[in-house]
Amino acid sequence: MNIEQILFAPEGKTLEFKENSSATKNIIKTLIAFSNTAGGSLIIGVKDDKSIIGIEDPLKEVERIASLIDDSIAPKIAPNIEIISYRNKSILLIQVYPGSNKPYQIKNSPQDMGVYYRVGSTNREADLAIIGELKRSVTNKYFDELPMIELNPEAIDFRVASGFFESRRHLLPKDLETLEVMLDYQGRKVPSIGGIILFSPEREKHFPDCWVQVGRFKGSTKADIVDTLEIHDYPINCIERAMDFVKKHALLSYNLEELQRSENWSIPLQAVREAIINAFAHCDYSQKGAPIRISIFENRLEIENPGILPFGVTIPEIMEGVSKIRNKVIVRVLHELGYIEKWGIGIARMIKSCQDAGLPPPEFKEIATRFRVTLFTKAITPPRIDETDRKIIEAIRESDGLSTAEISKIIGLSGRSIRTRLKNLVNLHYLYEVGTGPFDPNKRYKIQK
Repeated sequence: MNIEQILFAPEGKTLEFKENSSATKNIIKTLIAFSNTAGGSLIIGVKDDKSIIGIEDPLKEVERIASLIDDSIAPKIAPNIEIISYRNKSILLIQVYPGSNKPYQIKNSPQDMGVYYRVGSTNREADLAIIGELKRSVTNKYFDELPMIELNPEAIDFRVASGFFESRRHLLPKDLETLEVMLDYQGRKVPSIGGIILFSPEREKHFPDCWVQVGRFKGSTKADIVDTLEIHDYPINCIERAMDFVKKHALLSYNLEELQRSENWSIPLQAVREAIINAFAHCDYSQKGAPIRISIFENRLEIENPGILPFGVTIPEIMEGVSKIRNKVIVRVLHELGYIEKWGIGIARMIKSCQDAGLPPPEFKEIATRFRVTLFTKAITPPRIDETDRKIIEAIRESDGLSTAEISKIIGLSGRSIRTRLKNLVNLHYLYEVGTGPFDPNKRYKIQK
């Protein structure tokens, strides 16, 4: 990104402007927050309204800022401080990269104080849970793979675990160790945090916010609630029950197609499912105070989980497919059970599902210590595919390819109607054809990778 792009970009997680360097304490907090989170650029000599006023004696200012950083931040950071000449004014560009010695804090602060991280365009002081995550982020340790040393193997309900895996494979007790649901700790077996969250009947005793709150509201605010439900269940059951609640309240329209009714949801169910699964997979279970929340309004659906993005990752990056796992054990189990097809593609599928339905792209936002996904229900363009098309895609995805006749039998529409839909899905690069030619009666359709 060149200097003009930086100057005319909005303030956010990785960018902040300062009129001058007089507020040294705020400058230090910002640089600490950048170092602890995803890096960033601090520009001095630019007002909030983007008018460039510049700085006097830039060489002296560089020396002063460098000394200030060296004297005020621990562990030490090595920012790039550059004098930029723009429109006959001198401004300072201070670039900070994500640090490898987290957590960074104000030097000589009491233990577990003076640590800051970035949420949107604000700096926030970290609590013990955030500080713990900062420390784990540089050791490649995941919260959910830590041992619960005070518990024994009976804390995991093996019957429940094997029931979830029943349709996939026969689960053996030793598989719990492969999945890191059970760990070897000083010569004895203990459950991991992820194992307790996934398969313990007493998970809420140890993690009180490990449940889901769902609600349907009238209008576009939370002033008038229509229906609500608290789901206290194993996370995998919570995903399905939350989906059932959304389907119960999501708006439907109906199209008659060859005398058969075709349901079109106001919001793509695949996008909803991906968002709910992501909320469980990337939830920060070390936080206390609020569960995963799902709120349905007339014009949108919000899925919110404890935990901002993993440190080092930004919202534009996740929209480009960058993924960083917060819960290794939980993600591995969800992957084995087929809830996560490939790591890192959930956001892309969410965006594409909304695009195909003619809806605005999802909105991703960090709010305090939580992460929210908003899916909108008002179309802005004609839909590219509908719910029937999605059912065709999912049916083919679960097979090694299907013929027109096989798809017709599964979906319940005539071969002629199915052929029209298949042609459209091939043109949109969802499917490709396998056969000897365009009129091959045994031609099969497969998913385009």
